[in-house]
Amino acid sequence: MSVTSKHLATFILGAAAGVAMHKYLQTEEGEKLMENLKTKGQELKTEAEGAIDKAPEYFEELKGQASGKLEETISMLKEKFPGAEQMIQELFGGPKPSPKA
Repeated sequence: MSVTSKHLATFILGAAAGVAMHKYLQTEEGEKLMENLKTKGQELKTEAEGAIDKAPEYFEELKGQASGKLEETISMLKEKFPGAEQMIQELFGGPKPSPKA
């Protein structure tokens, strides 16, 4: 792979942008920007660490909610379509459901 004028121009533009950014960050406004970025980064880090600590509880809660919704849905389906379970068993085989007493 040979170095073309396009590659050289890209390198020069990148270097110029780096020098300009360095000069900007040396100004008072640039220092304020860096301080704000550091503060925001620290806040995001703290927030992420808190989210990691809460994740197991959150997913356990979701699991409980999903389980409750599943039981509720199965109950509703059995109520609305009482013969569905037997029909599915007949279609796909497997053990027959025990008759309800």
